[in-house]
Amino acid sequence: MKRFIKEYPLAVLLLVAAAMLFAHLGLIQTNIMEARNLISAREMVKDGHWIFTTLNNQPRYEKPPLPTWITAMFMLIGGMQSMLLLRLPAALTCLMLVYFFYRLAQAMQLKNNQPLVASLILITSFYIFFAGRDNQWDIYTHAFTVVCIFFLVKAFSHPEHAARHIILAGLFFGFSFLSKGPVSFYGLMLSFLVAYFIVYRNTLGRNLLCVLFVLIIGLLVGFSWPLYVKFFDVHAGTAISKQAENWSNYEVKPFWYYWSFFTQSGIWTIPSFIALMYLYIRRRVQNVKAYNFYFLWTIISVILLSLIPEKKARYLLPVLIPLALNTSFYIQYLIESFKNIKAGFEKGIVYFSFGLIALIAFAAPVAVYFLFKARLGEYILWYVLFALISVCAGIILMRSLLKQDFHRIFYTTIFFMCGIVITVIPLSKMYYTNSDYYAASKLNAVEEKLHIKTYEGDEFVPEITWDYGDYMPNLSNGKSISMPADSVFGLLIDSTSLPNYRQTFPGYTFNKYAVVDLNAPSKNEKSYNSRLVKEYYIVRKAN
Repeated sequence: MKRFIKEYPLAVLLLVAAAMLFAHLGLIQTNIMEARNLISAREMVKDGHWIFTTLNNQPRYEKPPLPTWITAMFMLIGGMQSMLLLRLPAALTCLMLVYFFYRLAQAMQLKNNQPLVASLILITSFYIFFAGRDNQWDIYTHAFTVVCIFFLVKAFSHPEHAARHIILAGLFFGFSFLSKGPVSFYGLMLSFLVAYFIVYRNTLGRNLLCVLFVLIIGLLVGFSWPLYVKFFDVHAGTAISKQAENWSNYEVKPFWYYWSFFTQSGIWTIPSFIALMYLYIRRRVQNVKAYNFYFLWTIISVILLSLIPEKKARYLLPVLIPLALNTSFYIQYLIESFKNIKAGFEKGIVYFSFGLIALIAFAAPVAVYFLFKARLGEYILWYVLFALISVCAGIILMRSLLKQDFHRIFYTTIFFMCGIVITVIPLSKMYYTNSDYYAASKLNAVEEKLHIKTYEGDEFVPEITWDYGDYMPNLSNGKSISMPADSVFGLLIDSTSLPNYRQTFPGYTFNKYAVVDLNAPSKNEKSYNSRLVKEYYIVRKAN
């Protein structure tokens, strides 16, 4: 196995990435961010809103359209029913991220299979593979930025081919801008440039012009859509300025909110934290300058993101990219030197962190059994496979720790992560216990039977609209309610809104027909979300 990994590192990486990204890709429920993207793509295909993008048939200019365009192209090819197909663009984009991340590590002259180690850490980091399995904007913008950085580094190191690499870097920078505006430039590329020119300051003079040309090309591409919309649609200015305002007054968190960022790497939390102990690691790596660069890239990225008042955990995604490279220095050190470490405390950290993973591997099947034993019969094959993979991983980890074989410890951890994704996702359906589940798509049959149209009466819920299959006109603008001219129609509202509608329109009868409930867990679960519940009324105008 060691020989195969050494001789075919890219094949190993692609196999692991495929397992992490494509296994059971269509099984998980759609979330709010993904639903928005899918609705906009659907309206592109059905209504032709390719340039003047919409969400529930309303202008949607807060977010650039490139991810939505890509998704809409997949819809044109394979339809709108398969979530696996609709998530494939994001998964393929994440695969591109992993591949060019690997190439970037090679271009930065990391040796001894460290590019593979770093790339495997990246794709098994929680927020990375989760973003790659969920069709929203973040994975696109950061993947395009990584490709841009790769070609920029190639332009730095190969001046004879600089023009070609600058053009490619500029195009991908533009693609990143067309995916989520300046988000990735600020959180990922700017921190890269600052760290690079601090550590490799002697290259600043000859490489600054390359950066300038990349920025010019990228901004020309990136601003093409927003400028066109701004000049040809009067709604554009309000929508785009609203998004900019969110950065300063929405989801405001304190400066230090992100400083547990290393925990977002999931299974690599402890190694990532150790790798950030600069004085400890720099004495144990062969390429100190490279470590200095990746350490600075990570820390500067966190600082820049911390300066923005609006903060969400998923906004830490760009930090995990340099963090994986930074963590690889510690892992590579352990692969090469674990047996020779004399300090008891230093070895104890390794025994603790990877012994904990082994303990989790042993305990997980037992926990699943006691939590879901009533439903295990329906998923027994997946449970048996999950238990076998977990127990085998636990045994190999414990034996490898005793033998001080860190190479096997690392790759067993990767195997365990792949096994979790392959087996736990289908097992997660045991959590789907809501007997009151009622899909919004069922309303289509009601409309056809009664020859009516459905309207929404409260706040727009993307998951419900996506499941419904078309846009629903909203009767409420937040200030007033406008009743349609239809004498009979369907109305989807919160239960608390009914008295207001009855009072505002006394000449109508409201008969409850169904309760749309898209929650997978039952009402007694903490994760049950009342936002996903709406009552459906047949409304008739009195004669």
